[in-house]
Amino acid sequence: MANTLFRRLRRTISWCRFVAELWRFTSLTRAGSSRFVFRWRDIHPCLDDRTTGTAFDRHYIYHPAWAARVLEETRPSEHVDISSTLTFCSTVSAFLPVRFYDYRPANLQLSSLESGHADILALPFEDNSISSLSCLHVVEHVGLGRYGDPLDPDGDLKAISELKRVLAVDGDLLFVVPIGKPKIMFNAHRIYAFRQVLDYFEGLTLKEFALIPDDANMGGLIRNATEELADMQRYGCGCFWFKR
Repeated sequence: MANTLFRRLRRTISWCRFVAELWRFTSLTRAGSSRFVFRWRDIHPCLDDRTTGTAFDRHYIYHPAWAARVLEETRPSEHVDISSTLTFCSTVSAFLPVRFYDYRPANLQLSSLESGHADILALPFEDNSISSLSCLHVVEHVGLGRYGDPLDPDGDLKAISELKRVLAVDGDLLFVVPIGKPKIMFNAHRIYAFRQVLDYFEGLTLKEFALIPDDANMGGLIRNATEELADMQRYGCGCFWFKR
């Protein structure tokens, strides 16, 4: 109850401040020459951005940053991504040709970026044909129906099998999932233990494990993190660089 009252009070204060600043701004506009059309119907209140710092989703800022850094190291001739964030694919295509595939294809139109449809349970590639591959923060959703895909408790394992199938000999696979105590949070995602992921990718070599921990005070992106640290997380972000 107290929290609700506090939020309402803070919202009221924000509105009062907005009205006062709007009045002041219109006064300043009248006092000098205006370079823009200013109409009451175009007023667009933004009341929640006056903060002491810029908030962001730690998982979805740091894990693409990690993957981009790995690609800067490996420098493949082209890269194939399966259903990762559009921001990651479009940014990486600035310095590396990218083929991006999603269950729900995106109409991306950029140079060096090809966008198309693919089902991660039946990837349209030959065995051992992709030398640089990524699937970031995706597999934990497969089979939970969140994105219109069929319900399947083992959908994630089938997706992993497909990623392993198409990865070329000496190829690199960048793989990201939530890390912590294993559980399903239906229909949002699964959370995996570090050792689970290694077992699922048996036959591949783990070249690097990076962690985005729950606690920001522990750091942003911890490269070469330990299994022990991974197991301490509730909803960490595990970044695995595998090599065949």
